[in-house]
Amino acid sequence: MRPVHPTASDDRVRVGARLRASRRAQGLTIEQVAEATGLTKGFISRVERDETSPSVATLLTICQVLSLSVGSLFEAAQTAVVALADAPLINMGGTGALERLLTPRGQSRVQVLRSTLDPGADGGAELYTINCDVEVVHVAVGELTLRFPDRVVELATGDTLTFPGREPHTWHNPGTGPAEVIWTLVPAAWSGAS
Repeated sequence: MRPVHPTASDDRVRVGARLRASRRAQGLTIEQVAEATGLTKGFISRVERDETSPSVATLLTICQVLSLSVGSLFEAAQTAVVALADAPLINMGGTGALERLLTPRGQSRVQVLRSTLDPGADGGAELYTINCDVEVVHVAVGELTLRFPDRVVELATGDTLTFPGREPHTWHNPGTGPAEVIWTLVPAAWSGAS
């Protein structure tokens, strides 16, 4: 049996978009990256558009300036689809609510929950907190009232409220019909992984 020699793939490795996203997330301009790396603005621009492939040494230099690991450029993007029908039911402690976890159980960076709230549904009379930095509530359909220690916020279809997750609050559906609400918790308030 003869050995089969490997051949290079026709698919080019594309790292430009990840480099550009990292640069922009840090608020850096192409000019600043070029100056820090000793490369030209045109070269950095071509790398970000995948029009040229930098040498390993050059790629290392760019990644050092962006505080980015070289390996992260080649990792496959982590994606997961959670069909609504398959989304696990959860109980956040409210009454009159059907709640589903829309993000994978092991996702630790963010959690997205979908609540179907009956008329009169509520999160309880007592204010509570969520163990996350930021909580975002979006009313897809219906109405939702959120009560905080110092204020009441009324939301209607299409409204979105962002507030600190550790701020005491509770909620209530004051409408005569059901409400559909999307809650986003950053980072995830708990890990459902077992």
